[in-house]
Amino acid sequence: MKRILFACTLLLGLLAEVKAQGPAKPESPKIYDPKADAQLDIKNAVAKAQKEGKHVLLQLGGNWCVWCIRFHTLTHTDTTLSRILNENYVVLRVNYSPENKNEATLAQLGYPQRFGFPVFVILDGKGNRLHTQNSAYLEEGKGHSPKLVAEFLQQWSPKSLDPQAYLPKKSN
Repeated sequence: MKRILFACTLLLGLLAEVKAQGPAKPESPKIYDPKADAQLDIKNAVAKAQKEGKHVLLQLGGNWCVWCIRFHTLTHTDTTLSRILNENYVVLRVNYSPENKNEATLAQLGYPQRFGFPVFVILDGKGNRLHTQNSAYLEEGKGHSPKLVAEFLQQWSPKSLDPQAYLPKKSN
């Protein structure tokens, strides 16, 4: 009987310890690759964008950046944002972390890290930098506003920057 009581006490103690530790936190997704060659990846993204008539959306940040992960999650779960991105952009995440700060790439992009992370840089199909966006202007509460993100993406889409879209249509 003493053995059963001891075993039960031991089991209750172990269960209490496990409960005190709380549920295991899910590991954040690793969406940035510190080993990636950012300059080569950008070159390939620009070539693909030119071929497809799109722009390149660079999302600069790191796996350490909770706001970067939140933006990634939003754009992959919100069907409107996902559609806008797929129709208008080649998306590339560029790493910034202690392992790889991509200093040469960021210098070529005009030092966008000055805005914090994530920061977005839009390139045209020739690799020209069109816009750098501070993500703070897209935030709402503890995330990004789907409405503000959609407006930002649409305002910098190839169609929005096409001068022909603003000319009056000629009638026959």
